[in-house]
Amino acid sequence: MMNQDIPTVSVITPAYNAERFIKETIQSVLDQTYSDWEMIIVDDQSKDKTVEYIKEVQAEDDRIRLVELEENSGSAVARNTAIENARGRYIAFLDSDDSWTPEKLERQLRFMKDKDIAFSFTAYVRTLEDGTETDYISRTPATVDWDALMKRCVIGCLTVMLDREKTGDVKMVDIRTRQDYALWLELTRRGFTAHGLADVLAKYRVVGDSISSNKWKAAKRNWYVFRHIESQSLPKTLWYFGHYAVIAVKDLIDYKIALNRGPGNKNPGRE
Repeated sequence: MMNQDIPTVSVITPAYNAERFIKETIQSVLDQTYSDWEMIIVDDQSKDKTVEYIKEVQAEDDRIRLVELEENSGSAVARNTAIENARGRYIAFLDSDDSWTPEKLERQLRFMKDKDIAFSFTAYVRTLEDGTETDYISRTPATVDWDALMKRCVIGCLTVMLDREKTGDVKMVDIRTRQDYALWLELTRRGFTAHGLADVLAKYRVVGDSISSNKWKAAKRNWYVFRHIESQSLPKTLWYFGHYAVIAVKDLIDYKIALNRGPGNKNPGRE
């Protein structure tokens, strides 16, 4: 029977040719200890069986909502479409190849309510393409402001939750990648401090052919965000980009070391 109540949390999930991983992604939401949610999956004209599987799950649980874009438009448009269709006060982001631990929504929602905050994120662990966990954990500082975020993006999109009663409507810039980073910068520039929850509540899958796995492309997009989205002068762009580049190299080295250590020897990760 259709639940007519408005859910508290809307899960925002863009999907494109996600057949290999989306089952695990959806299952991680179904397994949440907190159940007052809806999951809005926006399919960006997938060519595989992504939509077919989503419809199967949707028939069994009406909290799953599917929106199909008429043409391939990119993840920013897909996320914005999901946000526009979201009914919940809180929105949480989860890409179609990532997943959450069962208590993610419950712990994060309690964290936000207890602290009366608008913007939160959590620690997460990186996994290999086959789902094997590495010992690389992305730790969270207690708070992040605009200046700190310009020097290093410590916020994983798959961990973010926003209270729209506090932030108002949000929308991602329509760029091919780093649109989530641009939104975090916009929110912190507007005065919303990002609060970190130290619990490891999400799993970020490193997929070989994903855009974010290409560090050179990511660097170019960061430059674009600094210069054109945040409208920084050339000297300030060089200043912030220098911080980003140094930290990105250190992160890459740490990740390679973590892979060599193997999953049995846990590393405290970076902040």
